[in-house]
Amino acid sequence: MLVDAGKQGARDAWQVLANGGVAALCAAASAAFGQPLLAAAFAGAFAAASADTWGTEIGTLSREQPRSILNFKPVAAGLSGGVTALGTAAEVGGACAVALVAAATGAAPFAAVAAGGVAGALADSLLGACLQERRYCAACDRECETNPHACGTPTTAVRGLRWVSNDAVNALATLTGALAAACVRTFFPGSR
Repeated sequence: MLVDAGKQGARDAWQVLANGGVAALCAAASAAFGQPLLAAAFAGAFAAASADTWGTEIGTLSREQPRSILNFKPVAAGLSGGVTALGTAAEVGGACAVALVAAATGAAPFAAVAAGGVAGALADSLLGACLQERRYCAACDRECETNPHACGTPTTAVRGLRWVSNDAVNALATLTGALAAACVRTFFPGSR
């Protein structure tokens, strides 16, 4: 169990909105306006959410200690901004899985969607390490993302921005995925 991570258990409405809101808006806009660029943005946002989920779920199975994407110092499994080789490979796999489906259905080009997925997952890790609120549990002598910690002890904020939760990071990551996919679709004609 990931006792230090901010989200545990079943997904709540905010998590669903953070991970699917950008994709849903892009899909609705694509349906309304028939713009291929918006379809690529939809698929890029979806690929970013997929890449992040695959990276987190598979990465936590890694035998290697996760390291901060910023300074490569060890971090607890599941904490935002922590990466492993297995988790990174899983992110690429999650992005490519969505890109394959998008390309096979004609929704968007593979390269644009894969790039959006990888860019969004990278943004998720960077934003999680830089901006997301990190807290400290004195009883367990460790950083976490919750208040109180899983042990029940109130925690204190040690860095990050108070309003930047895991949900905020996920929403920004999917927005990054949408924008990256749209940019690749626009500026690299071979990706069409």
